[in-house]
Amino acid sequence: MENRPQWGTRAGFVLAAIGSAVGLGNIWRFPAVAYENGGGAFFLPYLFALLTAGIPLLILEFTLGHKYKGSSPLTFARLNKKFEWLGWWQVAISFVISTYYPIIIAWALSYAWFSVNLSWGKDPGSFLMDEYLKVAPNPGEFIGLVPGVIIPLLLVWGLTLGIMFKGVKKGIEAANKFMLPTLVILFLIIVVRAISLDGAVEGLNAFFKPNWQDISNPKVWVAAYGQIFFSLSIGFAIMVTYSSYLPKKTDLTNNAFITGFANSGFELLAGIGVFAALGFMAQQQGIAVNEVVDSGIGLAFVVFPQIINEFPAFNQFFGILFFACLFLAGLTSLISIVETFVAGVQDKFNVSRTKSVMIGGGLSALVSILYATRGGLYLLDAVDNFINHFGIVVAGLVEVVLVAWVARKLTNLQDHANAISDMRIGNWWKISLSIITPLVLGYMAVQNFITNIKENYEGYPTSFLLYAGWGVAIAAVGVGFVFMSLRWGKNSLNVPEEREV
Repeated sequence: MENRPQWGTRAGFVLAAIGSAVGLGNIWRFPAVAYENGGGAFFLPYLFALLTAGIPLLILEFTLGHKYKGSSPLTFARLNKKFEWLGWWQVAISFVISTYYPIIIAWALSYAWFSVNLSWGKDPGSFLMDEYLKVAPNPGEFIGLVPGVIIPLLLVWGLTLGIMFKGVKKGIEAANKFMLPTLVILFLIIVVRAISLDGAVEGLNAFFKPNWQDISNPKVWVAAYGQIFFSLSIGFAIMVTYSSYLPKKTDLTNNAFITGFANSGFELLAGIGVFAALGFMAQQQGIAVNEVVDSGIGLAFVVFPQIINEFPAFNQFFGILFFACLFLAGLTSLISIVETFVAGVQDKFNVSRTKSVMIGGGLSALVSILYATRGGLYLLDAVDNFINHFGIVVAGLVEVVLVAWVARKLTNLQDHANAISDMRIGNWWKISLSIITPLVLGYMAVQNFITNIKENYEGYPTSFLLYAGWGVAIAAVGVGFVFMSLRWGKNSLNVPEEREV
């Protein structure tokens, strides 16, 4: 038996898993991806990807964590001692993401404050780049800290680490039980307001209008799988870690379906809110909807402030609401990302949770200061692109290949999930994980590699990308082997007896 923390309730686990999945990408990535890949027709490949990759991978990671009762490194080491490096690689990916993700949450916090008197003025683009971020002329120039970023960044880290210190039940679970429902309520208010604006119908028509000819384009299917994969927090240790805190009696399959569909439901809600607002903005400016569509940082910190400027009433209130939603969506995800390496360090080195949070969280917080410099935006952009495409995608691919083809553990894991779940999984699950998912992820990985070899990402200098892009992605793999070489404590690799609730 081991003294591993446990979720207080099943709802607590499900809310934490959904909170992890629902992040910034749901709000600023999904709407544009759907629009650019067939509009309403995109939902067909998207649903297919959810059912053949998203939910099967969630079930796999929930089952791995529940069966082997450990952080990602411990789980893979218990599965097969030679696989431990994969767990550390996933933890390293999470660590890298945890260094830049809080910066964007800090921006959202700043912009909630700016909303009070619409500080971004008539030109939000110039305000963001020149006045707020004070972006350096060239990538790789880390000259000077930006006070407007460092202060909210410290607040974000203070809140995050405060929650982490409190543990799984009193910290992560309690925070998600408050933050996730709050996020949904606030975002619903925004959506209701957005669809009541003039021009909202044109925006929604643009979003939902199906371009059926796009369905035959392989790129659209790859985009659907990419969206599902990046959105569900799979492939980088989170769901394995979270499910390791589950009690013996728990419904793994149902939990995966609830998490997957709740995440997609929020993405659809975000698409409705974003495109209703874009339709309004397009009408105000007398241009077509496709001329105002944007994603990522541009959508959140340039386009949305422009939309808020145009609001007929209560501009400040809806500005605060929107950036509060970004803040909450980011924070619930950041908590789950930090938990992966807190749990990994705890398991490997047998230290207290407090010490693990101080070491892992403290180191991540220190590194994140790099992104609060004037060159931080370029660094964030490059690191995010490479750690996603050459970290998460490839680590997810390696995970399914090792489990399905090398260890041949799918039948064993299927039996484990079926023994405790109301909904039984069969050949659909095994075919999805052993054939469909590896093929799609393999194709994505190869295409990403070819694209980035042919031309430098965003035209950045090669010298910059060697350390901010390729270097970071390769170092994450290296970390896996370094940590694997360190010895476990006595009996650490024995799988503990399963506990009753």
